[in-house]
Amino acid sequence: MSQAIQTPPKMTDTDLQSAPGIMPDHWIREQAQNNGMIEPFVEKQNREKNGQKIISYGLSSYGYDAKCADEFMIFTNVDNAIVDPKAFSQQSFVERKTDVCVIPPNSFVLTRTVEYFRIPKDVLVVCLGKSTYARCGLIVNVTPLEPGWEGHVTLEISNTTPLPAKVYANEGIAQFLFFKGSSPCEVNYADRAGKYMGQKGVTLPRT
Repeated sequence: MSQAIQTPPKMTDTDLQSAPGIMPDHWIREQAQNNGMIEPFVEKQNREKNGQKIISYGLSSYGYDAKCADEFMIFTNVDNAIVDPKAFSQQSFVERKTDVCVIPPNSFVLTRTVEYFRIPKDVLVVCLGKSTYARCGLIVNVTPLEPGWEGHVTLEISNTTPLPAKVYANEGIAQFLFFKGSSPCEVNYADRAGKYMGQKGVTLPRT
C-alpha cells in the first residue's frame, strides 16, 4: 500500500530570516532601515528624474541597484606610466568630478558608489554590472563585499569598445546581491582589520 506524500511545513518569518541563501527585498529593506546596511537607501526602483528616463537604481526583488558617484579617476597613458598594484603611480590617471564621464576607447575608470555599505557578519555580497551598460560594452568589476566590511564601494568600469563611452553619475551602475551564510564566519573582515575597511571616496590599490 503506497503512502501519501506529506506536504512539508510552511516556513515561518523567523525561519526565513535565519535560512541561508540569496536574500529578498523585504530583508534588504529591514537591514537598511534598522541597521544602516545601505545609506542612503531607496526602497523602490527609480527610472525617471524630472520627467527624464535614467538608468534605474534602488531596491529590486533580490538585490539593490546602487548609484555611481560623480568622482572619477580616468586612466591614461599620457605620461607613459606603468600600472603597478604594489607601487601605484598618480601619473596613471586624471581626476574628474562631473555628471557625465567619458571613458576613452579600451580604457577604464575608477569611481565609487553613492551608497555607504555595512555588511552583516553572516553575509557575503556579490556585485554585477547593470545590463544597460553591459550591452554597450562597459564592464563593471567589483570583488565581493566580505562579512563585516563597510565603506563606499570602489568600482572599476572598463570600456571594451573602440569608441568613447559615457557613464552617468547619480544613476544606476551595478546590482548588489546579498548571500546569507548558514552561520557567521569565525573571522570576518573587521576582525582581521582589512586594509579597505571604512574606505570613503574612490580608493586606490593598497598593499
